[in-house]
Amino acid sequence: MLNNILQNKSRIFLLIVFVFLLAGIRAYENQLFYDPFLVYFERDYKELPLPQFNSIQLFLGLLFRYFLNTIISLGIIYVIFRETELVKFASVLYVLFFLILIIAFYCIIYFYGNHNNLILFYVRRFLIQPILILLFIPGFYYQKINK
Repeated sequence: MLNNILQNKSRIFLLIVFVFLLAGIRAYENQLFYDPFLVYFERDYKELPLPQFNSIQLFLGLLFRYFLNTIISLGIIYVIFRETELVKFASVLYVLFFLILIIAFYCIIYFYGNHNNLILFYVRRFLIQPILILLFIPGFYYQKINK
């Protein structure tokens, strides 16, 4: 086991760098992205009305953050599995999930307003946090051992 770890020092180092990059995105989210919902969901959002926001700026902020998280997550997948086919498949899934989630996000905001804040919270969470990587790694690993 120790010998295996020593042989894969560069892979472990890259994984650590990617995890720190994801943490950096989270740590500097207020400075990097336009998202009035950051402050809104830190407070008592079940009682407060939705904050004022610019739809285009919000979309671009969510897109940029999702893109950064996706690139880093794809890097993690490549470092772990070293298969470009998995990276291609995951990138298609990331695009599909973004389209579904961003449409759901704006539908909830414009059609339901303050009535479904908890659903809005979770849809937004999938857009801004790299949660999908937590699903993809075990799924790809399971697929790999069953080949």
